[in-house]
Amino acid sequence: LVAKGIVLPFITDFFKEYLVDNSLDDLIAILKRGKVEDNLLDFFPSSKRTAEAFSEHFTQEGLLQLVQYNEKKIFESKLSEMKSALTTQISDQADVAEVIETVKHYVKDAKLPDVEVVRLLWDVLMDAVQWSGKNQQQNANTALRQVKAWATLLNTFCTSGKLELELMYKVQIQCYEDAKLMKLFPEIVRSLYDQDVLAEDTILHWFRKGSNPKGRQIFVKSLEPFVKWLEEAEEED
Repeated sequence: LVAKGIVLPFITDFFKEYLVDNSLDDLIAILKRGKVEDNLLDFFPSSKRTAEAFSEHFTQEGLLQLVQYNEKKIFESKLSEMKSALTTQISDQADVAEVIETVKHYVKDAKLPDVEVVRLLWDVLMDAVQWSGKNQQQNANTALRQVKAWATLLNTFCTSGKLELELMYKVQIQCYEDAKLMKLFPEIVRSLYDQDVLAEDTILHWFRKGSNPKGRQIFVKSLEPFVKWLEEAEEED
């Protein structure tokens, strides 16, 4: 029946009828209970079991919310897969060039936005760090070594001021949410600057008007000495 294309119209009509009086969340809950949420492509003939065919069919049938749900699910799955692959490589101290190629492969394959790539890279790098309990200085040294070791990786994908700013947001939020990193923010930013990952203009923009609200006052104050140094150097030039 699937091969003959009989099942797909039937299931499509069911989805449409169900969603008249129920939400997409209700539909997904039913699909999960029936253990078919991850296997919706099985309702398509074998020659059409692709994400593109799924999107095209249900868009034409007016089920755009189902299409968006599926695309988000695929996107999150690709991100998770990429994160897992990179975590393994970085934990194994793979060559930077090899890791860069892995990132490029996933970016091309999954059409990942640059912003998501930058966020994910920072997560992976910090997740790979072996933190040392409450020893603040040791944690600082470890984090800075990680930044220095993988600066080329970050540099490869932080290709604009916008992406550099996104990286600063990511660092800020992580330092805000993780107590052991709270005091490391200025040191991490300084290291990223020293490694040419963050440009002076990006740091000054963040400081003057671009910081995230989370912990803004704390981080702006902690970065003041470095920003003052940047501004003085700028004036001398």
